[in-house]
Amino acid sequence: MSTQGPDRDLASIQEARALASRAKAASSKIVEFSQERIDRIVGEMAAAARVEADSLARLAVKETGYGIVADKIQKNLFAAEQIYQFIRPMKTVGVIRRLDDRRVVEIAEPFGVVAGLIPSTNPTSTAIYKILISVKARCPIVLSPHPSASNSVSRVAEIMTVAARNAGAPDGTIGCMRTVTLEGTQELMRHRDVAVILATGGMGLVRAAYSAGKPAYGVGPGNAPAYIEHSANLKKAVRDIVTGKTFDNGVLCSSENSVVVDEEIANAVKDEFVQLGGYFLSPSEVDAVAKALVTPQYLPSPALVGKSALYVAEQAKIKVPPETRVLIAPLKGVGRDFPLSMEKLCPVLAFYVVRDWKEGCERCKQLLHYGGMGHTMSIHSQNEDVVLEFGLKKPAFRIVVNTPTTHGSIGLTTGLDPAMTLGCGGHGGNITSDNISPRHLLNIKRLAYEVRPSTSGSNSPTDRKPASSSVTPTRPRVPGIKAETLVARIDTFLSTRGYATNLSREYSSSNTDTTPTEVRPLSQTPTAPPIKNDPVDFVCEDDVRQALKEGRKILLAERAVVTPAARDLAGASNTIIEPD
Repeated sequence: MSTQGPDRDLASIQEARALASRAKAASSKIVEFSQERIDRIVGEMAAAARVEADSLARLAVKETGYGIVADKIQKNLFAAEQIYQFIRPMKTVGVIRRLDDRRVVEIAEPFGVVAGLIPSTNPTSTAIYKILISVKARCPIVLSPHPSASNSVSRVAEIMTVAARNAGAPDGTIGCMRTVTLEGTQELMRHRDVAVILATGGMGLVRAAYSAGKPAYGVGPGNAPAYIEHSANLKKAVRDIVTGKTFDNGVLCSSENSVVVDEEIANAVKDEFVQLGGYFLSPSEVDAVAKALVTPQYLPSPALVGKSALYVAEQAKIKVPPETRVLIAPLKGVGRDFPLSMEKLCPVLAFYVVRDWKEGCERCKQLLHYGGMGHTMSIHSQNEDVVLEFGLKKPAFRIVVNTPTTHGSIGLTTGLDPAMTLGCGGHGGNITSDNISPRHLLNIKRLAYEVRPSTSGSNSPTDRKPASSSVTPTRPRVPGIKAETLVARIDTFLSTRGYATNLSREYSSSNTDTTPTEVRPLSQTPTAPPIKNDPVDFVCEDDVRQALKEGRKILLAERAVVTPAARDLAGASNTIIEPD
């Protein structure tokens, strides 16, 4: 787009609003689709993505400069094949489960319009995945790609939109922003027609998603440690770590970032790394790589994200053998004094030597606390007791065993649910620790039949008299409410329901008069007090009902929250007034 600055922001905001509105219109249609119809649409979209896996991978690398084409092809196929095969048999329409022993019937209800935020590191595979799981749950989706990946993500949306439309999906089921700015993305996330946010990206973006006032699934940074215990198959352990760290040049947030090794096998592990293309940096080279790779804000330099080990070494002005696949930095500690202990989105590993598994356990905790809480780690060991100890004690929700963290965490080499968005739970500030699937985009309604009779009143065991008691207990006397107070409360209650009375005045003049008091609608009472229209911060359905009854408007504050039910009830009556 040629627009810049405020004009571009405005165009992006307008586009977000239009796409959200189209998706909302589509949701009212797709919600009525049968399971068979939804499955046909999802199947056609997955097939279309499989055909284009190669071209989409090449487009992503060309546009972003990140990663390796062959590995991005594998990720695209993982989304279009393995994830599809996992979600294909899921029931997401109508009755999805019957718990006969409890007489409970579960019914699937789609969450609504999804805002899907797509990163530049894994743009096409993440877009394929989010579209598939959203439509499987009967949720239209609007994608907001990272600006540096907008063309490749738009291409995914185009391919899958054509396939979905040909299979019967309504227009607006899949949308993609083409003019992408921060303001536009924020507008999309906050838009009243968006029901839930799937956020994959940097921590700033994820925090923005959580502050948008909508349910959101986000992910945190990785910084995954890999621990090699002395009983491990060393050759396989090292090969797994190199495979995981070099896959797509380390851009997945679950890729290995540190290696923690028992002292008694440290030298053997180093030899294995060297044979597989690992280069151990000297102290001065560690400093040089840290200066090139880590920004003053302690983030990976965008210029080196997804680049090869040879390219990183060249930018750090150090010489390494031409067969080098991964740079390895021996470190003594974790934190800002050791910059390479942070998450590194390229083939660079920190390397630690520990006395035993207990010390290794503590080192892995430190690494996870320094930017990987709740995410992923791996352990390579044949000792099941040690493996279980790591499972019990580590603040990571995916602890993969004897496999690469990159492949194991997403379910490529393990039995975990295959996914491209990995929740980090409470440790990582996320709402779930799950691998995200269509289940997370469903609300579940439950029919619950009586399975045991209720008891109340004199039938309640607690209300029965003791068999041996011949004395009837007396109820303590409770002082009553004064008549004047009761009358005043009735006046107040009726006035909130749109009626005016003169009970208080009549009672004060004659508390012996039993003539019924006239109750008149406020519209017929010329002395009714004026109703103020101050801006409000929150509006629910009851507020709208009350405003309609009183014939007044509701003026919203600048960042007011309005429930969907309130919006629907207000309808075309213009009861709700947006702020200027």
